[in-house]
Amino acid sequence: MMQARLDHEKLDVYRVLLEFVAWVSELLETVGTDGRAQVREVRDQLQRASVSALLNTAEGNGKRQQRARARFFDDARGSSAECAACLDALVAMKCCESQSIDKGKEMLVRSISMLTKLVDRFDRDGRGGRPGQEPLRGR
Repeated sequence: MMQARLDHEKLDVYRVLLEFVAWVSELLETVGTDGRAQVREVRDQLQRASVSALLNTAEGNGKRQQRARARFFDDARGSSAECAACLDALVAMKCCESQSIDKGKEMLVRSISMLTKLVDRFDRDGRGGRPGQEPLRGR
């Protein structure tokens, strides 16, 4: 029997982000905590941001209005970038080695690239930047 799939489950970016969420869970099991509040904050933020990227991708794909879709995909892209920063912070705090985050960074580069294309596709006004906002102008 074939399993029914929702539209967001057919997106490559959704599958990459789902794989990233699973990878983050495994990474955080090995990283542990050393009692520092900073480490706990980064770990918690990494978990929240990874799930946020996944959920915004699913919700964005379910929106009918193109600008709304672009906005959710843009939020997912921002959460993915936040995940990359959290991984960098874990390395900087000596919680893990830089090579241990390489696989996660590869998934994030791939997902951010796909999300950028989705934002561009559904942000039809061509202004760039966050959908619905004025672009930044030089002074």
